[in-house]
Amino acid sequence: MSGMTDLSAFSITRKWPAHHPERLQLYSLPTPNGVKVSILLEELGLPYEAHKVSFETRDQFSPEFLSLNPNNKIPAILDPNGPGDQPLALWESGAILIYLAEKTGRFLPTEPARRYETLQWLMFQMGGIGPMFGQVGFFYLYGGKDYEDKRPRDRYVAEATRLLGVLDQRLTGRDWVMGDEYTIADIAILPWIRTLLERYQVSDLIGYERFAQVDRVYRAWLQRPAVQRGLNVPA
Repeated sequence: MSGMTDLSAFSITRKWPAHHPERLQLYSLPTPNGVKVSILLEELGLPYEAHKVSFETRDQFSPEFLSLNPNNKIPAILDPNGPGDQPLALWESGAILIYLAEKTGRFLPTEPARRYETLQWLMFQMGGIGPMFGQVGFFYLYGGKDYEDKRPRDRYVAEATRLLGVLDQRLTGRDWVMGDEYTIADIAILPWIRTLLERYQVSDLIGYERFAQVDRVYRAWLQRPAVQRGLNVPA
C-alpha cells in the first residue's frame, strides 16, 4: 500500500528526506545525463520526487549519496515500487532508462529485433556520444582549455564530429532514431546535442551546420512539452 511505504532503510533519505515516499525518488541535476531520466519520467507521467545533488557542496561524495551510488555520479533513483513490490535503488542513466521503459512498457519496442536495435543506439550514446562530447567540453571550455597543446582538443572534436556524422546518416528519412517511434534512444542522445550547442557552444568548431538531419530532429524534440519540463529538473 502506498500509504505504508517506508524508505528509511535507505540512508540516502536521511540527507534527502522523501516527502512522498510512495513516489519514485530522483537524485539528479539538470546535466545531459541527469535530464535523460527527468525527461523520461515526464514523458511517462510517472509521479516522482526530485532531489538536487549539488556539485557545489560536493553532495555526490556524501556518505548518504555513496550509499546508493558508490560511483558518485548522478542521476540515481530509488523506486519504492520496484520488482516484486520491493524498493529498487538504481544508478547509471542508461540502466535507469531501460528499467523505466520496461516497467511501463513504453518508449522501448517489445518486438525483439527492434528492442535490441534501440538498445544499440542507447549504447552508442553511453559509450560514444556522452564521453566524447564531454571531453570536447573539457578541452574547449573547462580545465583543459588552458593547455597549449591543442592535440587533445582536436582529437575529441574530430571524434565528436564523426559521431554526429553517424547520427546524421541514421536520421536521414527518419523522424526519430528508430523511425516513426520515439524511444529512449532519442531521450539519451538529444540532451547531449543540446549541451554541445548551448553549454559548450562549439557549433562552429564542429561545423554543426553540416548536420541538418540531427538539427531537424533536435528541434522537433525541443518542442515536446515533457522535454521542456524535464530539462529543468531538479529546479
